[in-house]
Amino acid sequence: MDYRKTAQEILDHVGGSKNIVSAAHCATRLRLVIADNSRADKTAIENVDGVKGVFEASGQLQIILGTGTVNKVFDEFISIAGITASSKAEAKEAAAQKQNVFMRAIKLLGDIFVPIIPAIVASGFLMGIMNSLDFMISNGFINMDTGSSIYVFANLFSNTAYTFLQILIAFSAAKAFGANPYLGAVIGMIMINPSLQNAYDVATNGVLQTQPVFFGLYEIDMVGYQGHVIPVVIAVWLLSVIEKRLHKIVPEVLDLFVTPLVSVFVTGYLTLAVIGPVFVWAENAVLGAIQWLLTLPLGLGSLVMGALYAPTVVTGIHQMYTAIDIGQIAQYGVTYWLPLASAANVAQGAAALAVALKSKDRKIKSLALPSSLSAFMGITEPAIFGVNLRFFKPFIAGCIGGGCGALYASIVHLGAKGTGVTGIFGILLCLEQPVQYLIEMVIAVGVAFAVSFVLYKDAKPEAAAAGSAALADQSGNGAAQNAADGSGKTGEILVSPVKGRILPLSEVKDETFASEMLGTTVAVEPSEGVIKAPCGGEVINVFDTGHAVCLATETGGEILIHIGIDTVKLDGKGFTKRVADGDKIHAGDVLIEADLDVIRGEGCPATTMIILTNADDYARVEKAEPGTADADTEIMKLEK
Repeated sequence: MDYRKTAQEILDHVGGSKNIVSAAHCATRLRLVIADNSRADKTAIENVDGVKGVFEASGQLQIILGTGTVNKVFDEFISIAGITASSKAEAKEAAAQKQNVFMRAIKLLGDIFVPIIPAIVASGFLMGIMNSLDFMISNGFINMDTGSSIYVFANLFSNTAYTFLQILIAFSAAKAFGANPYLGAVIGMIMINPSLQNAYDVATNGVLQTQPVFFGLYEIDMVGYQGHVIPVVIAVWLLSVIEKRLHKIVPEVLDLFVTPLVSVFVTGYLTLAVIGPVFVWAENAVLGAIQWLLTLPLGLGSLVMGALYAPTVVTGIHQMYTAIDIGQIAQYGVTYWLPLASAANVAQGAAALAVALKSKDRKIKSLALPSSLSAFMGITEPAIFGVNLRFFKPFIAGCIGGGCGALYASIVHLGAKGTGVTGIFGILLCLEQPVQYLIEMVIAVGVAFAVSFVLYKDAKPEAAAAGSAALADQSGNGAAQNAADGSGKTGEILVSPVKGRILPLSEVKDETFASEMLGTTVAVEPSEGVIKAPCGGEVINVFDTGHAVCLATETGGEILIHIGIDTVKLDGKGFTKRVADGDKIHAGDVLIEADLDVIRGEGCPATTMIILTNADDYARVEKAEPGTADADTEIMKLEK
């Protein structure tokens, strides 16, 4: 694809460089923070070549381009826009300034919990494996030495992240709040200090120790915060406030000693005396409400939440769900939320798969199929934003399938030992109930696929206006002409850019071109190396190597002329460019001169492809039959 052209079109459709606050990219998405959202035309951006989807989340306009493509488009984007690249952290910070208080809080939770997911996933997987091994050993299915170092160590490792979870959360929260992360870790250590009674032990034996606070004003239970999440976050926020304030008022010569001491002591005291007790109650109330919802009679709560999960992904609220998972695991030993998320994710994948199989549009198929496979692995953005939301009915089908899968999960009380992994591989977190997990997946996929397949239909091209005049004849020399009946329909003729022989595509020695993967294609075996413009228009991009050129026609056609096969490896040898980017051209103007002897001498076929890359924008495209081609031989007729 023409990365520069894609970047230019994206820039144009977001309102130009003056509307860009920051620009960054991740593995698959161009992440833009723009000043005025109303100037961004998301529909137009979706139609840019290479764009797989567009959505707004976390205060950013996120444009899905795919791995390997996004970085190339990004380089061209910042070059054209005349801006500097932002780091993802800078882009997130800029985006955060544009969000409301609620969305900033949701983002903050994501910033705290997402970084610790790998540790939770590792422990969750090991816990699931060890529980399954114990089940098989105790029932005689396998014979294993439970005194071996492998078993003992694996059992030790499996619960480590959860045993010290509060330290992980505190460290991550301190980084998110801008506090010293090591002081944050100390607060986490205070909250699970062995001098406090272990919360799990207290829950078992019920014996409590108490301690008067605030000079005997009242007493608190001297119990650790094992199994609690929100109190740690609030405590570290308080630490950040105190620490930042002290850095400002404490003389520099004393700052190293006074600030850490006062910050930790004051935060620790207030945490055990006030913050902990209050927010334990609040957290238990929230988790209790969620569990009540998920256990409503007949699974109705899970049905609703499974159906609504994908819409929350669209809004970005899903970033808080890791906190729910961790809280449930700590309180119940498993999370009932993750299976719900798995059902919702694979359902969106199934809905996109139905689109891929039913659609006759090659571009839609090429987007929907890989997007669906990604969703089955738990990554739903390409399917949701690139396919399902775009056509809407598949999105609704995915929501219905997700709700049905979640309903079954609620009925069988399906729980996961960890978080961070959904979709197919989520079964590794549900090894105690693998059959139930598989059934949930089958239900979600089956329902979503069936509903999407029934509801989805390709958009019909606009019917041709009655009595429209025929396309301009060959004497028009490739110029765009309007129909004589005033219907507004536009026709255009492309002539061969080179003398030679028009080949059947079956004779083209490259499957990409032969299969017309890039668009409607005519192949010419050239007899001379002068490559001319097939119509009037503008040069969008001449490749540095000279082996290809992209043109925009007068009716909006996007034409790629590719000279030879695998000629990019010649690095410009044998090619002389006669036009530059942005040049206005007329049919017959010389674009490139190619030395056919050099091309063939290097072992490359000289077959030249003329590709209409946006054929979907035309109601009708006619190609010439194989045979002799001269410089004015008609090779394509285009009709809007």
